[in-house]
Amino acid sequence: MNNLNEPKRRDFLKAMGAAGALAVLGRPALGAVAKKKPNIIYLMADDQCTYSVGCYGNKDVKTPQMDKLGRDGLIFDNHYDTTSICMASRANVLTGMYEYKTGCNFGYGNLAASAWERSYPMLLRKAGYFTAFAGKFGITVEGKGLCEKDFDMWGGGPGQTSYDTAKNKSMSKYAEKYPHSTLSYGAFGQDVIKAAAKRKTPFCLSISFKAPHRPVAPDPKFDDVYAGKKFTKPANYGRKYAEHFAPQSKKGRQYGRFVGWNYDKDYDGVMAKYYQQIYAIDVAIGMIRAELDTQGLADNTVIIYTSDNGFLCGSHGYGSKVLPIEESARVPLMIFDPRSKTAGKKLRCNALTGNIDFTPTILELAGLPVPENVDGKSLLPLLTQPKQDIREQMAFMNVWGPAPTHCLTALTKRWKYTYWSYGADGMTPAEELFDTENDPLELKNLAGSGAHAKDLAQMRARYDKELSLWKTCARPDSKYQKFGTIFDRTIAWEKKAGMLKKTAKPKKTKRRKNKKA
Repeated sequence: MNNLNEPKRRDFLKAMGAAGALAVLGRPALGAVAKKKPNIIYLMADDQCTYSVGCYGNKDVKTPQMDKLGRDGLIFDNHYDTTSICMASRANVLTGMYEYKTGCNFGYGNLAASAWERSYPMLLRKAGYFTAFAGKFGITVEGKGLCEKDFDMWGGGPGQTSYDTAKNKSMSKYAEKYPHSTLSYGAFGQDVIKAAAKRKTPFCLSISFKAPHRPVAPDPKFDDVYAGKKFTKPANYGRKYAEHFAPQSKKGRQYGRFVGWNYDKDYDGVMAKYYQQIYAIDVAIGMIRAELDTQGLADNTVIIYTSDNGFLCGSHGYGSKVLPIEESARVPLMIFDPRSKTAGKKLRCNALTGNIDFTPTILELAGLPVPENVDGKSLLPLLTQPKQDIREQMAFMNVWGPAPTHCLTALTKRWKYTYWSYGADGMTPAEELFDTENDPLELKNLAGSGAHAKDLAQMRARYDKELSLWKTCARPDSKYQKFGTIFDRTIAWEKKAGMLKKTAKPKKTKRRKNKKA
């Protein structure tokens, strides 16, 4: 084609027609893309733990749509958010990179424009997908802000957004019928599906629900769902199950919130409202799936459902998220691809997966190459062979909040090793080793067990490997490079104490309203 002179080139394109011309010019023909590419729906809750979903074993909750999605598709039992706080986690999801590469978290920095250009929404739109976003965007992109113009349909907002639909500027048109924001996002999803069906183009819809994030504001429409309900407490509920945890983990707000948020005094009342907010998401999922059926698109639409981080609802006497504790770091994940041979077979997957895996998964679904900067792995092989693995290890990290709570964790399917580097205020650097396969409630720290000395040595080596990647790959212009030293097990606390103090209270950076989670 490039060897043709201009007159012949014009004649060639004319003969091919509009669709062929678009393809030759590097832009996919819309009709052709629609036939070959699946639609993709990415749905994400905010602060939802695994034990809030029926298909994860909780008989006290009502999540019929989430359970159905799991039965129709594949349920992942070993899925982690590599950073358990909203801003950083959302950057992980959008780019497929670890936090130290995105350089994006509260107090650390915004997402670089170059990283955003390689995000899954940008790459899919460039490839001809009709793209839409609604809900809590959660990040700010340098020089671009919220990136409203980078989507074909926009229902997103800055900061935490509001449960009051009318207060969300981009969603206000739904306020009369859906005054509470959760169902408004279901309605937005329906409108996107209708618009895509008319265009006959593949679409990628991303919805980031505010629920069940605080402030507690469940939709009163569902007040009767859990009225007067009593809930079974997790088997690791309460402070007595925190005695074996490192003292560093108790220096953040997570430990205080067990009491401050009344998990100790009114567990049933607190959880009823938490679960009620999740119930509304479940209803919204049903709205979206019903519209797919109405428009005849269900058979070619992949649905991904997950959460930006987990939530500690009294387990070990903690509340909230951030920490590497299972209830905080591990989250629900259900993926339904109706084209898969395993669809509808009620299967589960125990492979080690993370939020960095969504970008490569979505890109592969769309038939697009995965950028070299991506740390994640595509989950598509697991949809056809759920018993296989895609990695041996993965990292979890926290550098937000009080300095003692900063830590790096190495994960495998069975083991979780965390190094707490902080060594001041009466504390010494600490290690935790949990056998999450045989001790999923994390009731015994095996770091000091002679019987597990070999396991500890192996996990230390895995930790060192993750730290080496941090040192090599941390964003050059970020504050993350210091943690390559701070998290080094071989360097004495005295040699890095000053460095940690400088990063414990980062300077405030100017950004659009993007309040802390």
